[in-house]
Amino acid sequence: MSSLAKQISVPIFSGQNYDYWAIKMKTYFQSQKLWEIVEEGVTLPEDSSTSSSAEKGKLENKKAKDSEALYYIQTAVADHIFPRINVATSTKEAWSILQKEYQGSANVHIIKLQTLRRDFENMKMKDSETIDEYYTKVRELVNQLKAYGEDIPEKRVVEKLLISVTEKYDPIVTTIEETKDITILTVTELVGSLEAYEKRRSRREENSLENAFQSKLNMRSQNSNRKEENFKSTIGDKKKQNKGKYIPCRICKRTNHLEKDCYFRGKPQCEIARDLDMWKKIVGSKEIIKLTA
Repeated sequence: MSSLAKQISVPIFSGQNYDYWAIKMKTYFQSQKLWEIVEEGVTLPEDSSTSSSAEKGKLENKKAKDSEALYYIQTAVADHIFPRINVATSTKEAWSILQKEYQGSANVHIIKLQTLRRDFENMKMKDSETIDEYYTKVRELVNQLKAYGEDIPEKRVVEKLLISVTEKYDPIVTTIEETKDITILTVTELVGSLEAYEKRRSRREENSLENAFQSKLNMRSQNSNRKEENFKSTIGDKKKQNKGKYIPCRICKRTNHLEKDCYFRGKPQCEIARDLDMWKKIVGSKEIIKLTA
């Protein structure tokens, strides 16, 4: 067993995402120079007695590699998956068992591929999605198609993104189509341009929202000032209308109401002083002086 194999841990298959697991395992076997054993297996001679010592040595070496690869597969499946391959005596046999059960027969493979193709063609970006979120979904679907043997050139992914993003990206899409050569434009470049536009648009929307909020605050402030002015005017008018109609109130000394109706009736002197101070702020100190004179 090589030192590299000791350093790299094999991915564990638990029954989900077989296609991804198979790709990882294939890469792992290739790194250990074992993929040929997995694909072709070990062919035993009909009569080993006629084999030369060199041929016997090569055969023993292949058997050792087969056992090593089989051990990797056994290690790479969860405990509840292991019983499916525990009777397999070769790597090729164990690999075929898992492939047939989780990837399906050739007919199932074709049906799955057709479903993925249809999903790819019908995929559209949602209004609530960001470019990063949508591109992640597209990339995952493309990887699944490739796992089933479908060739997806980068140009096709670029075209898919351009025609399936939402309408708010129309300005940047038009600019890209008019200024870029779509046949050589990479997915990375396209996604970068779309994300940059998305960020600029988001900043403009934030500024517009902030300005609208500030305008609303200013309008509220103006309405509040207007109400206060109207209130002062109303209070002043009422005071002027009632001034001199009654004898001076013994509590507040004003002549615009009866003593029994006095606002300060029954209050301590400290509260009267405080409330008078409040009235000064509302109607003005000059008016208070006039009323209390």
